[in-house]
Parts: sequence; structure tokens; C-alpha cells
Amino acid sequence: MKVILKENIPSLGYKDDVVEVKSGYGRNYLIPQGMAIIASDAALKRLAEDQKQRAHKIAKIHEEAAAAAAALEGVKLVIAAKAAANGNIYGSVNAARIAEELVKLGHNIDRKIIEIEAIKTIGTHTAVVRFLRDVSADVEVEVIAETEE
Repeated sequence: MKVILKENIPSLGYKDDVVEVKSGYGRNYLIPQGMAIIASDAALKRLAEDQKQRAHKIAKIHEEAAAAAAALEGVKLVIAAKAAANGNIYGSVNAARIAEELVKLGHNIDRKIIEIEAIKTIGTHTAVVRFLRDVSADVEVEVIAETEE
């Protein structure tokens, strides 16, 4: 079944994409949750008209996202975490923790747009901050062992 996404779904697509999904997934999850609508002829025409009218707004949003991505260029985070002797950390460093550190540096980034697996070891890792489909920035995250004072 074809559906039109009403919001970004990481494993499926972006808002206003027309995607093919299994009918059970569409009817039992996406549509009742308000994440998608059925891609009927009328809905596709409405989508095309909306996209045509929003073209200038989309250009402005794209410009703002590119500026935010440029501001994150070269940002390196150093996060201290309690660690075992073998280099594994207790707990993990996740997108929420990275978002907190970015806010401390003056970048107001939502944790939902940060793409990274939970970091469980000491070392240098890369997080991707995806503002839009084609606008993203890489942030270097260095996890160090927390020293006791």
C-alpha cells in the first residue's frame, strides 16, 4: 500500500514522501498514529499543490539548516564518563547526552535529529546531526575516562 508520510520516520522516509509499506503496518500503525495518510489520487494532488505553495518556505528552511550545519562544522565534544579499566564505560553516551553538551556550547539541537549508536567505550566517535534530508553535520565526540577528584 502507498502512503504519504506526515512526519519524518527514520527507518522509512521523510515528511511528504510517498512510500510503499505493507498494508498491516500502514493500516494498523502509521495511519492510526497520525504518521501517514493513504496516498489516494486526491491526497497526491493536495500534496503536489502544498509543495508548490511551500516552495519559498522550504528554501528559507533549507538556508537556515545549512547555516546551523556550518556552525557545527569542526565542533568537537569531550564527554567524561565513569569507565572500567578495560575501556568500557558504565552506562552509555547517547544522543540526549550529546544534545546537552551541544546546548552548553550554544547550539540548540534537538536530540531527535542526532544519529548515533549508544557509545559504550572510551575513544573518539562521530555523531551525525541531520537537519534535513540533504543537510547534515558531523560532530566529533571524544569520550574520556572520568577522573576522581
